[in-house]
Amino acid sequence: MNNRSGKIVKNLFGAESYESFYPHPLPPTPPVVPDEEMQELLINAHAKLSLLNGLSDRIPSKDLFISMYVRKEALVSSQMEGTQCTLDDILNPTIDENQNADVSDVVNYVRAIQFAIRRMNDIPLCNRLIRETHEVLMNSVRGCEKTPGEFRTSQNWIGGSGSTLRNARYIPPNPDDMTECMSDLEKYLNGADKTDALIKAALIHYQFETIHPFLDGNGRVGRLLITLYLMQANVLYSPILYLSCFLKSNQLEYYDRMSEVRRSGNYEQWVKFFLRGFVETAEDAAVTVQKLVALHTKNEQALGNTPTRSKANLTALFSYLEQHPIIETAKTAADLSCSRNGMAKYIALFCEKGILKPTGKSGKAVVYSYEEYLDILRKDT
Repeated sequence: MNNRSGKIVKNLFGAESYESFYPHPLPPTPPVVPDEEMQELLINAHAKLSLLNGLSDRIPSKDLFISMYVRKEALVSSQMEGTQCTLDDILNPTIDENQNADVSDVVNYVRAIQFAIRRMNDIPLCNRLIRETHEVLMNSVRGCEKTPGEFRTSQNWIGGSGSTLRNARYIPPNPDDMTECMSDLEKYLNGADKTDALIKAALIHYQFETIHPFLDGNGRVGRLLITLYLMQANVLYSPILYLSCFLKSNQLEYYDRMSEVRRSGNYEQWVKFFLRGFVETAEDAAVTVQKLVALHTKNEQALGNTPTRSKANLTALFSYLEQHPIIETAKTAADLSCSRNGMAKYIALFCEKGILKPTGKSGKAVVYSYEEYLDILRKDT
């Protein structure tokens, strides 16, 4: 097979022989030319992203909001790889990540996202940054024995549990071809071709997943690559757009459409699927931002009529809740340099105003949740 997207390569000989897929370098030849449907999706997606960028500049406590949104992305992206935990698990201060492998996977992904965004201040989106981000992602968690931070030097494959090279659903490029393909992808990431950035983001994600350069963690890094590229291309101003919820909701179609590119070279159906993802995700993110801003304003006003001498502490606790929406008294008091009795009084006031609710116990400690805030973020998780 040799089509617009790539070719089959025969490897080894005799009983050890197998076939792998070699994706042709991007951009496709002939190039992706938007038809009327794709053009309409492109216009819509750019409009939604422009609205989201505008809204993001008006978010109170923007860094705290982004921090929470990153956690949601880390959770959903990890769930696509089989991680079994909830948003409440990763936010609960009484759950020790060192004792819970699923929570550790998600916490590491949060660290990887934050690392990659900081690192882009120093170097462009390149193979070095991709490898460094992978090293953070895989550090001391499941899969940490699979050469974190290094492109693979052996053949991998995709298939069900127990599958082999003989019955794999898909076999990515062999190690030598993979090195060549990643070098080509790096050039495309930073190339000056005229392709629309949203189309380019779709092609980059497809190409990375098709190359599958790591022994583990490819899906999570590949999904993060979408956001990083859009930020590098100045299409996205803040890291508040992630496609994992859309891809998780359409997981079978996602894999089928990727396979269709390899099978037939039809990039157009893949790009249209991805553009639909941008439209839906940007719409959803904008609604989330608006709900969180309204909630922030409502509760800020509810706290506005408290005695002046308590105001600074209440404001500090309110800001803390927007980053730690599940709390218990002792840890919160320590984090905010407040006495335990004083914090208990402030938490009681927040409960009285309906901002916090007692939602469980950890030993003798009562756990409180900022439920309205959590309900907004729990969507699709």
